[in-house]
Amino acid sequence: MDNSFEGKTAVITGGASGVGYCMCELFARQGMNVVMADIESSALAQASAQLREQGLNVIGLQGDVSKPESMAALEAASREAFGNIHVLCNNAGVGIKEAQRRMWTLTPNDWDWGFGVNVMGVVNGVRAFVPNMLAHGEPGHVVNTSSGNGGLTSMPTTPIYASTKAAVTSMTEVLHYQLLMEDSVLKAHVLFPGPHLVNTNILSSMRNRPEHLRDDDEPVAYTTMADLAKASGIKNMVLTEPEEVAETCLRGITEGKFWILPASEVNDRKFKERSESILARANPELPA
Repeated sequence: MDNSFEGKTAVITGGASGVGYCMCELFARQGMNVVMADIESSALAQASAQLREQGLNVIGLQGDVSKPESMAALEAASREAFGNIHVLCNNAGVGIKEAQRRMWTLTPNDWDWGFGVNVMGVVNGVRAFVPNMLAHGEPGHVVNTSSGNGGLTSMPTTPIYASTKAAVTSMTEVLHYQLLMEDSVLKAHVLFPGPHLVNTNILSSMRNRPEHLRDDDEPVAYTTMADLAKASGIKNMVLTEPEEVAETCLRGITEGKFWILPASEVNDRKFKERSESILARANPELPA
């Protein structure tokens, strides 16, 4: 596998902030052409300009991952700018304010928005970019951002988010298998940011929620990771910074890892307990 990134092109959704921004910066520092894609035009313009001021080859392109036509346009514009795409990071995601609500109180709009971005965003990215990534025949990578919450084990306070990330893990596994069936040099990877809660602004995602998917009684209980931890009963919270996630992602791609999963004794124990529960056909216990 070719581990040289010089002159290659990466497209990163959700690129204007958080983990996505750090991916854009880190990949560009490897000599890559980077397309920073985001739905938020003002943040996109500012973030892409910041990286260009550092001499990095980054352009900002607006796109809505929940819309197939928007992702198709993003793919076409990316190829027009830089030619072949070699790395696609389906990273855009939203967090629903759900930690103080029961599943049966969440609205259809809540579910539609969460799945529209977190799940269909990955689907639309794969559909838009993978055909030409396969056609040009050069080594490449598709990285789908999942989460330990849902992707491995599920927090009982986030039914929508956990469900979407479980779907991302499963979709990426299937993509991996199908690329193997095609004997392709294109590789799939699933990224689990961590090992702790990541210090991003995902809890302020409501600013980008479409009007037709808004509800009149949406809660505003928390906007920071500290607030989420309190609402979810997490004590002594430790945060992982987005820069660390980007470095983990790049290392995982370089090493050809499907599971880009930071080491964590706590998370490994939780996943082991879940797996053993399944094998024993035992009822899950409420997490401590």
